[in-house]
Amino acid sequence: MKELGLGLFIIGLISLALPFINPNIKSVFLTWVDQWGTTVAWIIRGGITLLGLVLWLSFKDRE
Repeated sequence: MKELGLGLFIIGLISLALPFINPNIKSVFLTWVDQWGTTVAWIIRGGITLLGLVLWLSFKDRE
């Protein structure tokens, strides 16, 4: 579960940063999320990042 959380967190951070780094880049994930509008897309990206952070922190000390 720790690895899943870290993966979601990294994917969320990349999806949050990508529009600022290169606004012209179109990936499959960003295009899929942007279909619902700008506000919902940012909520989904933030939610994925937050979920990944919570999973990673909650299972961080477990082996």
